[in-house]
Amino acid sequence: MRKKAKAPRRKGHWLVNLILGIICVVWFIPTLGLLISSVRPAADILQTGWWTVIPHRQWESVSQIKLDRETDLRKPIQVNGQTFQDDQLKAGVEVGDQRLIWENRRSRTVDVQEKKWGSSTNFTLQNYETVLGGKEYKITQPDGTVQTEQGSGMGRSFWNTIAVVVPSTVIPIFIASFAAYAFAWLKFKGRKAFFIVVIALLVVPLQVALIPILRDYTALGLNGTYFGIWMAHTAFGLPLITYFMYNSISQLPKDLFESAFMDGASNFTIFSKLILPLSVPALASICIFQFLWVWNDYLVSLIFLGSQPEVQVLSMSIANLVGSRGSDWHLLTAAAFVSMLTPLAVFFALQKYFVRGLLGGSVKG
Repeated sequence: MRKKAKAPRRKGHWLVNLILGIICVVWFIPTLGLLISSVRPAADILQTGWWTVIPHRQWESVSQIKLDRETDLRKPIQVNGQTFQDDQLKAGVEVGDQRLIWENRRSRTVDVQEKKWGSSTNFTLQNYETVLGGKEYKITQPDGTVQTEQGSGMGRSFWNTIAVVVPSTVIPIFIASFAAYAFAWLKFKGRKAFFIVVIALLVVPLQVALIPILRDYTALGLNGTYFGIWMAHTAFGLPLITYFMYNSISQLPKDLFESAFMDGASNFTIFSKLILPLSVPALASICIFQFLWVWNDYLVSLIFLGSQPEVQVLSMSIANLVGSRGSDWHLLTAAAFVSMLTPLAVFFALQKYFVRGLLGGSVKG
């Protein structure tokens, strides 16, 4: 009977693992393509896809046929005793195990190709140097011409984003942890009313508050300053963080606090010595959420910080790059991967606490 009861559960595990595996593959493949594209030369990106780095059968030139320069391309073209149209040679026409394609149509040169195993392994870090630096750079086009362009100077935007994200993550978590402890274990007048207000603020769209706060910021001279954007992200993040931390802290054993009070511990001692160590999983989980939200934010930074190069964050810098150089895939992929590296590092550093923090307070007893 026990073995029969375990069978459906094992099938359920296989189904869950299969679904998780599919999700991982769907997420991993585009990320891998983004990484590979970011380290490929511009000319290679324009000619072939990122998957060509994997060994595969591809057409490679083995010889060339020089036609008469007076050959009329509007008429059938004779190549090795066979007749082809100009459009066929443009697209490439297969003849047995070979393919004929124009190598240089103007000079009437036909490329003879055969399929061989190969891969495109020409990698470079120039894309990252161009994106992060502000110097001029040169790229070689597929036709051999060299083009000089100005770098994006995204390195400053990266450090601007760090300067915005770190305080905007630490400050609201610090304040919300104190508030959650007070709502969970301290008795004071109006506690339930204040907590209801906090919950009600979760459903208020932040767009509603942008204009009123912007007017106050302008009057106080906070618009365009780091302190102003820190306070904005703190205010918008406090309701959710407070509610999240309350669910975790409120489920801690009551006997623990009673024993601490009997030993003469103050509220601050209990909070710093008991609450914080026991709430590390919850703190790590909400830290990931707040960090990602602020890191990827565009609207709040644009409203309260502005788009000047001195204070511009990564999200605005990448948006400007898409608008001005939307066809430069070598730059866009490098910029996108730069913006992904720090959030990924934060997530993998705290991921062991992530699930425990999400489940904290979900089950009583």
